[in-house]
Amino acid sequence: MNTPSDEQLVAYLDGELDPEYRDQLDNAIAEDSLLSLRVQWLSRSNLPYKNAYDELAQQAPLDRLQARLDAMPSPQRPGFNRRWFIAGAAAALVAGGVLADRLFLGWHVAQSNNWRGLVADYMALYVPQTLDHLPTDDAAQRAQLRTIDARLGLNLSPAALKLQGAEFKRAQMLEYDGVPIAQIVYLDAKHGPLALCVTRSNRGSQPLAHERRREMNVVYWTEREHAWMLIGHDAPVALEDKAKLLNSRLNTG
Repeated sequence: MNTPSDEQLVAYLDGELDPEYRDQLDNAIAEDSLLSLRVQWLSRSNLPYKNAYDELAQQAPLDRLQARLDAMPSPQRPGFNRRWFIAGAAAALVAGGVLADRLFLGWHVAQSNNWRGLVADYMALYVPQTLDHLPTDDAAQRAQLRTIDARLGLNLSPAALKLQGAEFKRAQMLEYDGVPIAQIVYLDAKHGPLALCVTRSNRGSQPLAHERRREMNVVYWTEREHAWMLIGHDAPVALEDKAKLLNSRLNTG
């Protein structure tokens, strides 16, 4: 079957798919570990929709809206699920003018700048068993890296990405709200899953910095048109050494 969209997976989690397509998805999720991870990630998501729209809701004509809702025949009343809420919020933004625009745009920018948090949420689902069965032949790795190169304007090679004590297992493209994020995953012999991730950036070059997310250490930096991060369970100093090594190779290669 075709790769399902996030909207279809949310409908799957909300029990809103027809039985035949749901059965197909059940089988696909059971057979595809990456799809299973996407479903787990979406099921755990808890975006602050309510807080984002509290200010707008305070100005809404609630009495009039409730009266219109009460006047609708019961079969036409919408089900109050996540997709209905998102659609309703979008409609409210159109009607709400400048204030609503600013409210939504401010929330959206905060989410967009938090790509490292999205990656950390995804990486928190990984265990060694997620990766240990994956093939590691050179031809497959080069094919995966070519996909990333074409999407993000990079020139990656397995040799430039080698890390001592960590086996390069897979390179793949992810996407969030239309923003492509490349993920290069390793299996570290001591610390388990490790990932080098990259997306486009317009912030210029910035030095290495540290943070901690989802009980994992993160080293992140930007180089010209790309933002990078290395995330795993290594100690911060060891992770920074790996990040420096990768950065030097990627900049000269």
